[in-house]
Amino acid sequence: MDNNYSRISSSFVETQLHDGDIKSGARESKDAVFTKLMSSDQELGHIKSKSLNVDDDIDDDLDFDNIPFVASGNTNSGSSLYSAVFNLTTTVVGAGIMALPATMKVLGLFVGLVFIILMGILSEISIEFLVRFTVQYKATSYGEVVQHALGKRGRILSEIFIVLNNAGMLIVYLIIMGDVMSGSLHHVGIFDQWLGHGVWDHRKMLILAVMLFFLAPLCALDKIDSLSLTSAASVALAVIFVLVAFVVAFIKLVEGKIEAPRFTPDFGSTKAILDLLVVIPIMSNAYVCHFNVQPIYNELEGRSPEKMNRVGRITSALCVFVYASTAMAGYLLFGEATESDVLTNFDKDLGIRFSTALNYIVRVGYILHLLLVFPVIHFSLRQTVDNLLFKASPPLTESRKRCLTLTGVLLAVIYFGSTMIPNIWTAFKFTGATTAVSLGYTFPAIVALRLGKQGGGLSLSEKLLSWLMLILAILILYCRARVALHSSEDEFQGSFRGNSITNASPQTGS
Repeated sequence: MDNNYSRISSSFVETQLHDGDIKSGARESKDAVFTKLMSSDQELGHIKSKSLNVDDDIDDDLDFDNIPFVASGNTNSGSSLYSAVFNLTTTVVGAGIMALPATMKVLGLFVGLVFIILMGILSEISIEFLVRFTVQYKATSYGEVVQHALGKRGRILSEIFIVLNNAGMLIVYLIIMGDVMSGSLHHVGIFDQWLGHGVWDHRKMLILAVMLFFLAPLCALDKIDSLSLTSAASVALAVIFVLVAFVVAFIKLVEGKIEAPRFTPDFGSTKAILDLLVVIPIMSNAYVCHFNVQPIYNELEGRSPEKMNRVGRITSALCVFVYASTAMAGYLLFGEATESDVLTNFDKDLGIRFSTALNYIVRVGYILHLLLVFPVIHFSLRQTVDNLLFKASPPLTESRKRCLTLTGVLLAVIYFGSTMIPNIWTAFKFTGATTAVSLGYTFPAIVALRLGKQGGGLSLSEKLLSWLMLILAILILYCRARVALHSSEDEFQGSFRGNSITNASPQTGS
């Protein structure tokens, strides 16, 4: 027998045996028997094709069309290194990119750049921790590797955090799309500017149309590698935004219309200090993509820890460049007038020629960027929900009906969430720093510290880095708590003053 069917990918056998895809029942399928026999031979070291008598037994007993992942040679179809880079980069570079110029305004140019670089390095290290123990314990998802360190309850908690984090992010994306297209209280919509007010700029209708005609077809794909081209396009759109901002900033710099930037934070007031407490969580959340590490690794062609670490390093370097460029260009362009979402600054005249056209390029490009980021975040959301609800079922790639049903239900929930939540800040309160920071730093650090004791121990520097991540997570939670407490006090005082004025009005009127 030639060796067209003499070799089965070891990764498939391990995955099948690990996930329990080969099940015993009334009778065992013939291809399952074949797979087990082949895996047993592989464990002994090699497979001898001559031991299989094709003429006598195999043709009668086996259906070759149903033997999975059997091929000639050592081929392993999957996503290329750069496809994986684009998908991971798209997971990182989402809506948060537009908040970075405002963080630069608070931290100053020099300190802001240092923070962006340090957070990128720390995030890349936490990704390498995840990859290392994912491979060591043959985990196929983020929740599985957490389960090895913290047990079943830890896994369920991490998966709930992924659901809350990703659903919140997707709701934010739809809210921003609605704001850009139809406008808001402080923002003029693109359709208002193009066509004026009418049925066509109705917010809920626009979001629904985008959901049905653009997002649903992309979200229905069952492999993350299928999104590599759209991910590459989303990265290109982010780069276009950076280039436009830099060109405008350079022109205004030549014309002498840019103020001298600050290089360090301002500690001169209580408000400035509170702004610092807000900025630290934003910086730390900017690189959270860890929930997509395992799905991307699972589909990586010729996967190995070294190759996935290379994906993580390229992604981190690319994101540091995009983030640093965006933050600097936005802050230099608008200075102290930089708003929390720099996109709103592009509603106004930029003070140069072709200002209106550049504003449209930035805002339309941003909508397209979010459209292409959305399916990548949705992919891990759907996978995690499936793990929580249908743990014993076959993978989604083997059940198209369940995949489409989950996709439809999740998109419907996200759509209604975006129509019921008034603004992105309300959505952020549901996710906040807790879920993102836990996924990006707390869980990876605990996984490294706990599993490092059981085998493949951590070096001293790795232990210190793990503890640094935990301390950072605690610091971020403290910052969020302080800001939330201060905001609650302000709201209470404002409500009290409002009630006092209301109660006093009749007396004044009388």
